[in-house]
Amino acid sequence: MFRSGALQLRGFPLRGSLGRPRSVCGREGEENPPLCAETRWKDRAETVIIGGGCVGVSLAYHLAKAGMKDVVLLEKSELTAGSTWHAAGLTTYFHPGINLKKIHYDSIKLYEKLEEETGQVVGFHQPGSIRIATTPVRVDEFKYQMTRTGWHATEQYIIEPEKIQEMFPLLNMNKILAGLYNPGDGHIDPYSLTMALAAGARKYGALLKYPAPVTSLKPKSDGTWDVETPQGSMRANRIVNAAGFWAREVGKMVGLEHPLIPVQHQYVVTSTIPEVKALKRELPVLRDLEGSYYLRQERDGLLFGPYESQEKMKVQDSWVTSGVPPGFGKELFESDLDRIMEHVEAAMEMVPVLKKADIINIVNGPITYSPDILPMVGPHQGVRNYWVAIGFGYGIIHAGGVGKYLSDWILHGEPPFDLIELDPNRYGKWTTTQYTEAKARESYGFNNIVGYPKEERFAGRPTQRVSGLYKTLEPKCSMGFHAGWEQPHWFYKPGQDTGYRWIEEEAVKGGYDVEIKNITDELGVLGVAGPHARKVLQKLTSEDLSDDIFKFLQTKSLKVSNIPVTAIRISYTGELGWELYHRREDSAALYDIIMNAGQKEGIDNFGTYAMNALRLEKAFRAWGSEMNCDTNPLEAGLQYFVKLNKPADFIGKQALKQIKAKGLKRRLVCLTLATDDVDPEGNESIWYDGKVVGNTTSGSYSYSIQKSLAFAYVPVELSKVGQQVEVELLGKNYSATVIKEPLVLTEPIRNQLQKKGGKDKI
Repeated sequence: MFRSGALQLRGFPLRGSLGRPRSVCGREGEENPPLCAETRWKDRAETVIIGGGCVGVSLAYHLAKAGMKDVVLLEKSELTAGSTWHAAGLTTYFHPGINLKKIHYDSIKLYEKLEEETGQVVGFHQPGSIRIATTPVRVDEFKYQMTRTGWHATEQYIIEPEKIQEMFPLLNMNKILAGLYNPGDGHIDPYSLTMALAAGARKYGALLKYPAPVTSLKPKSDGTWDVETPQGSMRANRIVNAAGFWAREVGKMVGLEHPLIPVQHQYVVTSTIPEVKALKRELPVLRDLEGSYYLRQERDGLLFGPYESQEKMKVQDSWVTSGVPPGFGKELFESDLDRIMEHVEAAMEMVPVLKKADIINIVNGPITYSPDILPMVGPHQGVRNYWVAIGFGYGIIHAGGVGKYLSDWILHGEPPFDLIELDPNRYGKWTTTQYTEAKARESYGFNNIVGYPKEERFAGRPTQRVSGLYKTLEPKCSMGFHAGWEQPHWFYKPGQDTGYRWIEEEAVKGGYDVEIKNITDELGVLGVAGPHARKVLQKLTSEDLSDDIFKFLQTKSLKVSNIPVTAIRISYTGELGWELYHRREDSAALYDIIMNAGQKEGIDNFGTYAMNALRLEKAFRAWGSEMNCDTNPLEAGLQYFVKLNKPADFIGKQALKQIKAKGLKRRLVCLTLATDDVDPEGNESIWYDGKVVGNTTSGSYSYSIQKSLAFAYVPVELSKVGQQVEVELLGKNYSATVIKEPLVLTEPIRNQLQKKGGKDKI
């Protein structure tokens, strides 16, 4: 059942008039009259945007402002109809990922200046926001997030309980341990925001046409589209599906099944609360993560909205099976307070003034989720000049940034930055309706849970993308999810728990007094390698870098032109070199200093492809290739790094002794290949006597010997120098020979030999 308005809260009196939630929430742009739809029509358009919510209108605004002529937006009923008009309007700089922080930043910076630019009131409030931690694990999560924030333009701080109480004096502080504070966060009126974007779009020449439902999309051979509506047909160079919860229907017009599903989201609005009215400044937006709700000030009352568990949340699955009801636009679902009561109670405990507040509205409206909660943005593979901006569970904070991002991409031919996580092509035919619903339930229900690095989520898995070995391997390993595929992340050893994150578990079991901290995100590393590496670096430091003083494999703390670094005399190239570990914020300066110092010596950059070729020539193994959980140091040829006769009973010692006693069945060998125009890169089959006997682990072209080079695991009996095997490349078998490694001696070995007997021995 659908209805406009609200449902009386059981046990609470309902006061105030019924009506649009945004009216109840205080639409500050109410004095702005609705912008009338255009009466004119165009037969041709550069870009046609389908959908008049905040995302679609933002794209029209950005394209027109950037100078594109003939931008047309078609909306089936009226602007903001769908999910925009009833949104709670939260805005935040925060995002747990990296790239989407940029989208949030661009949105907020646009909203800050939009009223001045367009003359339309947008109702933008920026009191900041606080995420509340009431458990030690949540505090750790905040610390983890802080390590990912320092190099972004936005401010973010961990604040103590005393500061939290100062900023939000209505809180019950009994359980609060810390807060994650983002200045500049807040909320905006979605209706007024969209109307301001529409005013700007018209100002710069865009045509916004409504009501104009799209009834057909017909591709032409030249890549253009015929867009048909009851008002007539329009030829477009490209179309952008920004149709919100109608996006599935639009997708079907071009033969695509977009994996989207509408879910019901509720929030509650109170009447005036005396304690709120008495405040001298607006409260920051509050996110109680353990209670799984957000709460903000709404005029002199409060607004709060929960995210229920996946068992309790409501998916509007009838819209997936039967389609969206034709007349649905600015309607709501019946409210269901029982579904969110545990969150209401949590909010009343955290903010006690809610216990005596009167509720004047409960809003229950549809929002659209993709399986992983992230929108789908960009061109769609397989359908020429068809773009999407769909699946926005948080459309208000994404609208401004995504409009700019897509506008730049369309106008300049490439995206302004990497947003691979929003690629619409990350889904495919394997993304069934059942998977979409299961994953959307999980994503919604997990909205506020603690997020762990390398976390796996298991709803809807496995999909149809499993190998023939899945059932064999699944009990033996931890599977990772990669674009629908199940791939082993690691294999369990006998008796090992089938779980994560090992070092921490050992520290707890052993009772060790040790602090475990991942500082990967805090550090950068630059490698300086080559015959002149010492000469260049010596110009920049007072530390003696001579061979006798700074020996191979030594580590020292020093300064390079006053930048502190941890220097290790090692290089994955096998040549003279140092790896310089430093604070990430010093990377650019350190790079510039080194490059300037090496101009006389002809310094230049080299990438990972070159480094891969060099390390293969030196017979250096790589983790994940030659070394992994399916190999051991003995078969990988690393026995000289393992001292089995040392007194210490190190982890793995007994296992290696057993492996040695039983004897090896295979060995890692270095191969040269006689190829034509193809090179090995790893995981190719090794053939001998008509049978597959092993596999390559990595490969490259060697510029030292002008031949292809590869590492491979082969049976022990085929591992002798001079042994002939074949490597399959692109369906053809090429002759390969086991050679003595390394192909090229490392710089330290060359120096040792030179000291002992001169160049003749090198």
